[in-house]
Amino acid sequence: MEPIYFSSKAKPNQRLNHWAEDLKQQPLTQLFSQNTNRFEQFSLRFQQLFFDYSKQRIKSEVLQQLVELAEQQQLEQWIQRLFSTEEINYTEQRAAMHWALRLPLKNQQHSELAVQVQQQLQRMYALVEKIHAGQCRGATGEVIQDVVNIGVGGSDLGPLMVTQALSDFKVPTAKPLQVHFVSTMDGSQLSDLLHKLRPETTLFVISSKSFGTIDTLSNAQTARLWLEKALGVQDKILKNHFVGVSTKAEKMSEWGIAEDKQLLLWDWVGGRYSLWSCIGFPIALSIGVDGFKQFLSGAYAVDQHFQQAPFSQNIPVLMGLLGVWNTNFLDVQTHAVLPYDGRLKYFASYLQQLEMESNGKSIQRSGQSVEMKTCPILWGEVGPNAQHAFYQLLHQGTHAVSCDFIAPVKRYNAAQFTYVQNAQALIEQHHLALSNCLAQSRLLAFGNQALAADELENLPNYKQYEGNQSSSMLLIDELNPYSLGMLIACYEHKVFVQSVIWNINPFDQWGVEKGKEIANQLLPILNGEQADWSGLDSSTQGLLKILLGKDHG
Repeated sequence: MEPIYFSSKAKPNQRLNHWAEDLKQQPLTQLFSQNTNRFEQFSLRFQQLFFDYSKQRIKSEVLQQLVELAEQQQLEQWIQRLFSTEEINYTEQRAAMHWALRLPLKNQQHSELAVQVQQQLQRMYALVEKIHAGQCRGATGEVIQDVVNIGVGGSDLGPLMVTQALSDFKVPTAKPLQVHFVSTMDGSQLSDLLHKLRPETTLFVISSKSFGTIDTLSNAQTARLWLEKALGVQDKILKNHFVGVSTKAEKMSEWGIAEDKQLLLWDWVGGRYSLWSCIGFPIALSIGVDGFKQFLSGAYAVDQHFQQAPFSQNIPVLMGLLGVWNTNFLDVQTHAVLPYDGRLKYFASYLQQLEMESNGKSIQRSGQSVEMKTCPILWGEVGPNAQHAFYQLLHQGTHAVSCDFIAPVKRYNAAQFTYVQNAQALIEQHHLALSNCLAQSRLLAFGNQALAADELENLPNYKQYEGNQSSSMLLIDELNPYSLGMLIACYEHKVFVQSVIWNINPFDQWGVEKGKEIANQLLPILNGEQADWSGLDSSTQGLLKILLGKDHG
């Protein structure tokens, strides 16, 4: 193929457009055959993470131009601005300092901030250890054995995902302790759960940054009424059965939560970035104080890597730039996250909020419409389940899809089990998952070339595989609190990198807020408190009639 020449005045995105046209004609099989060192060239290790992006449709020249694009968009300066107290969330006049939540206490650059954060974490740790020791009791004096986290969005998805992912690291407690999660505003989750719990031994955690989210407060009120019905109306119920996590101490006090059961966070913590704060209380309850500290340490290590590593050796930067390459130059508008570990069953759901709520924007910081497509549609599932659900579309469908495969190198350790024979069987099951993970990424990339030569003879069209679907592989030495902290922080910073390239604010969510506002306008109609529907469209009016039983056919 003829070499590509560029004018010295060509900008990185113009050069990338040329390379995209060139690489659309070159399958991944050809890229690998042309470069026997491709894996070594396009892979990177940082501590417990290994990132292989050799199956992305790139060349070294493309990577160089992507780095130049990042430099053109002043990514280095934006990273410095992120790790400061500047109000880079300009539409809400707030900083975005979720990174501060994992600062070590002795951090010299942000010493006052580190002390402020650690004060609240220490309050949380004290409460966690009190519950673990069986010293936290309900109104009747019985030891708390069930904790229900009531939240929505970041106050639910993050803690739920991490608690599930780190289930192997659950710490022993004086009495068995179970952590549950409730988020749906219709009350179905809470109703199903309350039938299984004892009021005398249940503690509810109301997690709401504003302490005004109607979904969360409705569930909290239902829990309160359930307790009062069983135990009688008394001050001890509010004092002994509720913990609050919010920025609004006065609202928690007004609701009735005791001061010693109030945990605080700050306006500069976005909901989808808040699991590192006291919103992570359920995580600490599950994996213990030391486990939570390891979780923070893993994220802090990535924070340092993100700030210090050159862009071409920087995992979050590379993740972000590869996403831009796929979305804006190869026209891949959807991205699948495929973990090959059942403990990461909620990881894709968590990333949906992190990525699509952050970068699902169409207005630049300048106030003008974006010039490039922004966040792709993100979806996914645990890999072995996904293979039997939507991999058919990935392999033989008509959509271009990029993928992240995620897997732990080690899963089961024989020392963890009483019976070594059983441990060996579980280790072999992990190897089965790994073999499928590697096979699927191989078939997606190389298509027919991944098949045996004799299998290709007289192969009908419906058994042919085009391949050339881009993917990255993220391996972690093992899934533990430290490595999971690293993994999540990588995706957080990936999102920020892409926001800089697209020149958008990733820290607000006005579309979400407006939807809530309109819902609050419709609620009085459904409750029979308002009869004026004149300002509504005909579809909404018709649906309201059906919902209110006023439609007579």
